[in-house]
Amino acid sequence: MPRSVNSVASRARRKKILKRTRGNFLSRKNVWTVAKNTYEKGLTYAYRDRKTKKRNFRALWIQRINAAARQHGMSYSQFIGALSKQNVGLSRKVLADLAMNNPQAFEAVVNSVKK
Repeated sequence: MPRSVNSVASRARRKKILKRTRGNFLSRKNVWTVAKNTYEKGLTYAYRDRKTKKRNFRALWIQRINAAARQHGMSYSQFIGALSKQNVGLSRKVLADLAMNNPQAFEAVVNSVKK
């Protein structure tokens, strides 16, 4: 008896991955083995970089807060320390947004902490 192969399901599985690798360079988009490796590697990078993105944004927020705080005569660590002593519950994300888009409000926060 000949071996039975579910070629419909196999083809569908291959087409799904080849569709997801569309737009890649050279054989990464149309050669099955290369496309499969590319796709799996891409998923690995996506998982890893979702964590890295959070790290990078926190670093960016800290840099922005530091630059804005130094314009008002405080370093970042002094500013954050004073905020925590006064129990001001503003996140770094909000503080960085204030520093960039609303300098008057950030200055008010700095002045309330300096007292």
